[in-house]
Amino acid sequence: MFKRTLQLPASGTKTFFLWGPRQTGKTTLLLATYPDALWIDLLKADVFRRYLQNPELLRSELAARDSIRQVVVDEVQKVPQLLDEVHWLHERRGVRFALCGSSARKVKRGQANLLGGRAVRYELHGLTAREIGQEFDLKRMLNHGYLPMIYQSDEAQPLLNGYVADYLKEEVAAEGLVRNLPVYSEFLNMAALSDTELVNFSTIARDCGVSSHTIKGYFQILEDTLLGRWLPAYTKRPKRRVIAAPKFYFGDVGVVNHLARRGDLQPGSELYGKAFENWVFHELSAHNAYSNTFAKLSYWRLASGIEVDFIVNDMRLAIEAKATAKVTADHLKGLRAVVQDHPRITQRIVVCLEPNSRRTDDDIWILPPTEFCERLSTGDLF
Repeated sequence: MFKRTLQLPASGTKTFFLWGPRQTGKTTLLLATYPDALWIDLLKADVFRRYLQNPELLRSELAARDSIRQVVVDEVQKVPQLLDEVHWLHERRGVRFALCGSSARKVKRGQANLLGGRAVRYELHGLTAREIGQEFDLKRMLNHGYLPMIYQSDEAQPLLNGYVADYLKEEVAAEGLVRNLPVYSEFLNMAALSDTELVNFSTIARDCGVSSHTIKGYFQILEDTLLGRWLPAYTKRPKRRVIAAPKFYFGDVGVVNHLARRGDLQPGSELYGKAFENWVFHELSAHNAYSNTFAKLSYWRLASGIEVDFIVNDMRLAIEAKATAKVTADHLKGLRAVVQDHPRITQRIVVCLEPNSRRTDDDIWILPPTEFCERLSTGDLF
């Protein structure tokens, strides 16, 4: 069992939401953190039906168990009406709830009770290098992805196939998120080809035979179901013309590999480089979520095509992801261009496959993956 970096509140102290993609280990983490809590698992059909029909049962059941102070509601998005009862019990009875889910769409878009800001939001990502520890294998992670069970398995492809099928069945079809499931399934394959890139809605719409408006809605579903997120462009105080459109990143590179039919990724290939960039973004996002730094992540690109993969906190840190064993001057073009427009940058870093760290004459750090993760976890970067 991996020791997860995310630290949840002590039992009976806070009501909170815990969001995260399917199979990231939310239930395992909650079981380990709150072994004595009252558990309401809405994945169970009988439990789901009971609370769907009568959400007020939660109040009466807890009235009969006055000593209960910590309750876990798993897959809370399945019965958003329960949140009214949660709100009342939090305020009137002092009961604290861990509200867990893999999709915030129904909660956010159904005008569900979000507890008036009383509930803290946590997010659990897939495994990070720090959580894996000494057994961390970058090539394995870039091929299998970040989901604990699939990362450990020697048969990743069947599990990834099942994961996508379950996502379509449980998250999309069961919740009625789309009218045409076969088209959405084809969209997933097309969207995977855009991972780490600017998204051309028109091209994907043409390939799927639907409108660009529909494709934009599909990307919103990916975001709401926590399967991916947008990385905005950095556009403040431009001295030269910059790109303003966001880029899209899937939350798990193994899912991308499966959907895009990439096969076995080997160092030196273009697809390995794309997977490596996704991994760097994953590590940055997980650290940002777990450390409560609330850093703003973006990317910077000139209209000429010169780019920096990641900008942290308003040009305080610039990071390039380069899956190469030898960083050359060509790999440093973006970091050298961005400092001309934004000279107040305090750190510039290339995360790469070189075995040892070094620093260039103009103060750019070249870091191997392990040292990048170490500096990230200790807070040396942000």
